[in-house]
Amino acid sequence: MDPAPLPEFNDILAAAARIAPHAHATPVLRSRALDAMAGCALHFKAEPLQRAGAFKFRGACNAVWSLDDATAARGVVTHSSGNHGGALALAAKTRGIPCHVVVPDNAVLAKLAAIEAYGAVLHRCAPTIAAREAMCAQVQAQTGAELVHPYTDPRVIAGQGTAAMELLATAGALDVIVVPVGGGGLASGTAIAARALAPGCRVFGAEPAGAADTFESLRRGERVIDFVPDTICDGLRGSLGAPDFELLRTHRVEVLTVADDDTVAAMRLLWQRLKLLVEPSSAIALALVLGHHERFDGQRVGVILSGGNVDLDALPW
Repeated sequence: MDPAPLPEFNDILAAAARIAPHAHATPVLRSRALDAMAGCALHFKAEPLQRAGAFKFRGACNAVWSLDDATAARGVVTHSSGNHGGALALAAKTRGIPCHVVVPDNAVLAKLAAIEAYGAVLHRCAPTIAAREAMCAQVQAQTGAELVHPYTDPRVIAGQGTAAMELLATAGALDVIVVPVGGGGLASGTAIAARALAPGCRVFGAEPAGAADTFESLRRGERVIDFVPDTICDGLRGSLGAPDFELLRTHRVEVLTVADDDTVAAMRLLWQRLKLLVEPSSAIALALVLGHHERFDGQRVGVILSGGNVDLDALPW
């Protein structure tokens, strides 16, 4: 079976129109205090205010509403550590179709509760990518549901690109956009949108030092998928997808790594200064900017804050 074609900017435009009745156009926030600390003009795309609490609803919604009626009736299935699972469950609910989510045993409890609240069926497995994919295939075979992969599905990547499209429309010309990197769907969609709308805008990916497979993959020129993630950023523990690897290379996205301690410090700052609930997997983008002044001094920097689904009973401080 041939892989699906890589998404292009026209797919992002189509996704924007498709999800408009369902997704929020989230605000872009500013903070003079954070600008002064970073030495640049920061424009924060507030995706924690998106439905289901994360940018993931964009891609999931686009995928669900792309399905023909016969396929949709069989439902959708995915594997997810939390945010994509919740987003797909909610997107499926907007269309009134079944949703199955395979979740690792170590997933954040608050995220699992949200997935169940949206009406999805949970299937638990061991906390490895191989176990997640095997269980997902089993559920798909049993139910006939359509697989909506969290970051390699072209429909998902196109949907994620709508966040950068909105950011550029609201903030105007940007020199840089910084996004978190896990599987690569958000970074890929952002890079496609930036290339089309602001060709001079560079895209940086922020990746946990304890799950630096994307950094290593781009450095070596081949995907690195044999690793055991060790990071507080539970949403960034997935391995880089094959189409995402190609898109990041094509669009020359630069990935830098961030220590968890720096991410937690940035998370506190965002809570204090923006008054916005963000999770570690989101705060890492600001941590990258604060840790690399030489890359961003004096520039207009967009930061996509990806989500805010925090377990309030297990805060990192």
